[in-house]
Amino acid sequence: MRLMNSPAQTPAQTPPVKFAPEVVSATTLMRGQPVLHIEHAGERYQLRLTRNGKLILTK
Repeated sequence: MRLMNSPAQTPAQTPPVKFAPEVVSATTLMRGQPVLHIEHAGERYQLRLTRNGKLILTK
């Protein structure tokens, strides 16, 4: 009975780098204003704070 060679060992793959997204409070972001305009990829978005304290993002 002939023994087969084990497959060549490859170095361990580097796990993907995990990142922690930055957290910014809505209060800091809005700076006391009810509306914030955001530009992204040539488009303008509006982030609005409602009377109920919810955030709405519209294009």
